[in-house]
Amino acid sequence: MIAYIYKSRIKAELYLYITTKDDFSQIPQALYDSMGKEPIFVMEVELSPERKLAREDVNTVIKSLQTQGFHVQIPPPIAAVVDFKEPAKYRH
Repeated sequence: MIAYIYKSRIKAELYLYITTKDDFSQIPQALYDSMGKEPIFVMEVELSPERKLAREDVNTVIKSLQTQGFHVQIPPPIAAVVDFKEPAKYRH
């Protein structure tokens, strides 16, 4: 399966996978708008169960493309301040 990947113009690390290049007709308007209108084309990729993707499970992406016509890759969570246990050792 071929997928076309686009990135958001306004949200870092937000990516949209679609099955037809430049065809956003299956994308909900609110999602399209959150991409900053006219998402930026990044790459074309051949998806198969054997292929590894950097941040997404390829089988989940394929299933989303087959059932919805698109897949959204959201940014990874940001570490909470409470995750940092020790204070900085900064001295003036």
